[in-house]
Amino acid sequence: MPYVVAVDIGGTFTDLVGFDHETGQARYTKSPTTYGDFVEGILDCFGKADLAPSEANFVNHGTTLVINSLIERRGAKCALVTSAGFRDILEIARANRPDPFDLHYRRDEPLIPRELRFEVPERIDANGEVLVPLDTGAVETLAKDLKRLDVEAVAVFFMSSYLDPAHEEQAVAILKRRLPEVYVTCGTELTREWYEYERTSTVAANAYVGPRVNTYVRRLEDELRSSGYDGSLFMMGSNGGLLSVERTCRQPVGLVESGPIGGCIGAGAYAEALGIRNVVAFDMGGTTAKCALVENGRFTVESVYYVNGYVQGFPIKWPVIDIVEVGSGGGSIAWLDDQNRLHVGPQSAGSTPGPVCYERGGTEPTVTDANLVLGRLNPHRFLGGELSLGVESARRAITAKTAEPLGYRGEEGLVRTADGIVSIATVLMAGAIRQVSVERGLDPRDFVLFAYGGGGPLHASALARELSIPAIVIPPEPGNFSAIGMLLADARVDTSETFTGVLDDTLVAGMDAGFRGMEAVAAEALRRDFGTTDVFFERKAEMRYLGQRHNIHVPITGLRGVAEMRNAFERDYERRYGHADSKAPTELQALHLSAFARLRRPDIANLRRKTPAGAASDPGTRKVYFGAGEVIETAIYDRDGLEPGFAADGPAVIEEYGSTTLVWPGDRFEVGGMGEIRIECGQE
Repeated sequence: MPYVVAVDIGGTFTDLVGFDHETGQARYTKSPTTYGDFVEGILDCFGKADLAPSEANFVNHGTTLVINSLIERRGAKCALVTSAGFRDILEIARANRPDPFDLHYRRDEPLIPRELRFEVPERIDANGEVLVPLDTGAVETLAKDLKRLDVEAVAVFFMSSYLDPAHEEQAVAILKRRLPEVYVTCGTELTREWYEYERTSTVAANAYVGPRVNTYVRRLEDELRSSGYDGSLFMMGSNGGLLSVERTCRQPVGLVESGPIGGCIGAGAYAEALGIRNVVAFDMGGTTAKCALVENGRFTVESVYYVNGYVQGFPIKWPVIDIVEVGSGGGSIAWLDDQNRLHVGPQSAGSTPGPVCYERGGTEPTVTDANLVLGRLNPHRFLGGELSLGVESARRAITAKTAEPLGYRGEEGLVRTADGIVSIATVLMAGAIRQVSVERGLDPRDFVLFAYGGGGPLHASALARELSIPAIVIPPEPGNFSAIGMLLADARVDTSETFTGVLDDTLVAGMDAGFRGMEAVAAEALRRDFGTTDVFFERKAEMRYLGQRHNIHVPITGLRGVAEMRNAFERDYERRYGHADSKAPTELQALHLSAFARLRRPDIANLRRKTPAGAASDPGTRKVYFGAGEVIETAIYDRDGLEPGFAADGPAVIEEYGSTTLVWPGDRFEVGGMGEIRIECGQE
């Protein structure tokens, strides 16, 4: 029975899903994330699922290793080799001040300090002509200095290499020959667009995480092989596609948002299968909450990602699904500032020690502790009963750390404080959804809230009320849903090239020729990495009105001629900014191509857990707090026993392995044909 397996490492839990195409059998499990050794947590999941690696022939893996390394500054000692005169480009950046009202504003320090940034003579002009040949002797000499400095990685960036990568390729070849133990990468291997700061920042980040990612991925591959696995290992890319191990090791920044992306893929696949055009994909895990929009079955992919945010952080020029993340997960800590104001997150208790109720040494109250005190979680059925939660521990922590310092006493004060913690988390998460909807010119009321993750279904009804969203869908196995999405992902390669000019008939002909060349390269890459020639493409053009500074990405697949492309640009421009100018000339800045290879997917209908029915007929009850002093005797259902077609009114709590769904008073839920829970929200 050859299984396809997906493993997602989150901030609190590592999730595994295994699916057998022959029998339609699916296996699910979760295990606390082992921060000291991620591979150990993965192998633990295999054991808990009673699944040997030798029984699998395909493993997809998503990890937070890259983003954690960049944010926590736990990367390699790197050097930058650049064109003469451009040593300080990482610090000059865009020479802007994103927060002009902060008198103490400081941008994050560059990943590579100035003493490890080196210049060599070379120069290619803006037309691609060589002005100064690469001084290969200077590179040879520099290699000796880098060896003496014990650098672990080298990033190579030359100013106009996007037009002609020859100088970068020469320098990389010399450095790899002279420094065989050092990780060497260059900018043109990652992006062929002209933005010099973004290209420098991207290659610096790639070098910074390269050695650690290579060590981790190769070790995981070796551990799986030693356990009898002889199939293929693929990584979940931030662009929504799978990456081969070889491509991952060359381009590790492609994993910058690897973990959360699987859920977006799954949300798009389920929305298509359920006939829902537009959904808000909302994932609340143990450390953070994430959201993205899926419109007409497709998610938006941005070409620049800012590590630690636009104001403080630095850019990576790499396609990443447009996802907004906030520090309000189940393990997010509730705390009081110097003025005795209550906050939630972004600090998290993680998996070690975890929330106080885990009783593993945690002392700071979290969102999970608050939900437990409010009766929304079953202390005896967390993770299917694998972990028993300490209600009294949670009550004591909330009382001592937040309720009493705020002046709230007794049982009523405890409950009101716990409700306040959850309410603050809800507001933070609603703000994230507004960022991907309202700030993009879209109304969240036109979308269905698709909630998953360990905490998503627990908070979905409250979020829908906050945003006036009329309907919610909870997919099967929401606690493992990001891993499920990885099983539904295609292979994908994204490429881009600078392409400038005013939109006219001549430019359109040049665009088509440029795209055909990019398609040939991308198709060959997919054939080499995945052994497939069944490839399809999506084209986008980066466009703006003549003379503007900022661009928008316009889908142009299948469009022919100036008029069709111009109309597509103006439609997207008006939706985003509220107006368009039909008389102003339009210009192009870049071409973006996405190449996909469809891989064998599980049948979505088979992914729900197959267990006997029966729990729906006689639900238990317990008291649950729903705000405004309202404690209600609430029906408790076992999701595994709910058959398609079953429906009931709220309030209700629906429990399952890995997650809990809370249905508020005034709402009504029904189990759909694929095992999904559909909730109609009574907007009071």
